[in-house]
Amino acid sequence: MRPVRVLLADDQALFREALAVLLGVRDDIVVVGEAGDGAQALDRAAALRPDVVLMDLRMPVLDGVAATRRMRAEHPAVRVIALTTFDDDEDVFAALRAGALGYLLKDVSSARLVEAILAAARDEAVLQPSVAAKVVARFARLPAEQPPARPQPLLVPLSERELDVLRLLADGRSNREIAAALFLAEGTVKNHVSGVLAKLDARDRTQAALRARALGLL
Repeated sequence: MRPVRVLLADDQALFREALAVLLGVRDDIVVVGEAGDGAQALDRAAALRPDVVLMDLRMPVLDGVAATRRMRAEHPAVRVIALTTFDDDEDVFAALRAGALGYLLKDVSSARLVEAILAAARDEAVLQPSVAAKVVARFARLPAEQPPARPQPLLVPLSERELDVLRLLADGRSNREIAAALFLAEGTVKNHVSGVLAKLDARDRTQAALRARALGLL
């Protein structure tokens, strides 16, 4: 089998060089290029056609999350592994929502990194144990699967996402809590809440919940 083609995207040149040396001794992996920011990573990916990109998240010009989102849209065959110093919830879920197949911290062992690259090339997800625990905990907090929706007695029906927001809104959740539960940005939730209020002709969240229950939407 041909070696896995890897592109390194990190704004620290010394770290890229160290990675290139580390991976260069492998017969099953070849480093085809490097990039110092997200925009360069996209350009290099178009020219070099890597199988896997090791993507730092906090880079100038275009950060790793935005670069990952565009990479998945423009080069869907490329698998992205976030390789970063940070494992806070915001970074983790932003990267995964953007399409990263893996999430590792820079203190990962060389053996684990190689294993992750080879797994990603097989289209297998790879997560740092601490990150995997966050993902499991987040899914455990998701609302239970809802039964099939009935026809809505509204002039303009609520979208599926607005119904998700409505259910959590009616449960007394704040915008921040709704955003965390649905993996959305808080600003996006705010827009959905506004849409829910408008479609239900409600002046506030409480009235929206009451009208939704009266209409059989909850």
